[in-house]
Amino acid sequence: MTLSNTSFTILGAGLLGRLLAVSLARQGHSVAIYDKGGPLGEHSAARVAGGMLAPLAESAVAEHGVVRMGRHSLTRWPELLAPLAMPVYFQQEGTLLVWHHQDAQEATRMRQQLENTRTTVTELPAMQMLDSEGMARIEPALAPRFAQGMYLPGEGQLDNRQLLASLAGEMERLGVQLHWNTPRELAYFGADHPGWLLDCRGLGARGDWPQLRGVRGEVIRLHAPEVTLQRPTRLLHPRYPAYIAPKENNVFVIGATEIESEDLSPASVRSTLELLSAAYAVHPGFAEARILELSVQCRPALPDNLPAVRQLAARTLQVNGMYRHGYMIAPALHDVVLDVLEGGTSARAAEFDLSMQLL
Repeated sequence: MTLSNTSFTILGAGLLGRLLAVSLARQGHSVAIYDKGGPLGEHSAARVAGGMLAPLAESAVAEHGVVRMGRHSLTRWPELLAPLAMPVYFQQEGTLLVWHHQDAQEATRMRQQLENTRTTVTELPAMQMLDSEGMARIEPALAPRFAQGMYLPGEGQLDNRQLLASLAGEMERLGVQLHWNTPRELAYFGADHPGWLLDCRGLGARGDWPQLRGVRGEVIRLHAPEVTLQRPTRLLHPRYPAYIAPKENNVFVIGATEIESEDLSPASVRSTLELLSAAYAVHPGFAEARILELSVQCRPALPDNLPAVRQLAARTLQVNGMYRHGYMIAPALHDVVLDVLEGGTSARAAEFDLSMQLL
């Protein structure tokens, strides 16, 4: 099929819903978007995230198809960000992995996993082992505490809060019909609804996709003027492999927790202590940091923890299950959906091992 003069109704203004709304509006289509929250994305998993784009680092826990989606998305993010009127912080300086002496076995295990992944996903750049001189060159602030590390070149990150705000502004500028604080179910629109329905609601879609579950994540945002990190850093630890993502203006996002629970109550003392202890173990300057925010949200996951695209009717498409990989894989899913809308299928879905249920 060829899309022309087509109308789109998008349910869910999280990360993927906003990306699709902007792209379709730029193509000249009429787009309306509905969300139970407002422009800030306060009910979206996309607001509580590190915004890291690290396919090789994530390959320790992710399937190869997800890693390929992440690699594809790394090249797409600059293209998607460039036209936005409001700038978004984007960095592609790699990821640094560090560990303490007592966790050397964890580092050995991680190194083997990364090397195994590259035998299958050959387009990934090679991991680089760093000695004390390498650490001083790559991340001088950490060299006094860590005599060795692993550097994963080419990986990146972005500021998720800036991106959500920029996409909200872009939707308004492009004339997208914005229905904030207006949750809608697929059944609301009826079988005779004109145009396409795209369901990107995450856990909000569970009424139509009962296999979805929530996976709780907790993130701390700190202001730490005494800390200088050039790139996202991960502390390898058998219990809480924390990440630290430096944003602009000495703001740092720290996370790691992945709890099989849909509890949205405030973060526990245990999780908070573990995250803050991990940050302090990486850099003592975090001792004088100020806690800006302690956030909790549930990420939408399917039973296999993999994303999926399925078509419920001739013009009804659902996309869900981004799990903990939202920012890393969203551009890949965005491109697959646009392929399906334009041609009825997507050749790249097979490359990504993406579950597709199309009519």
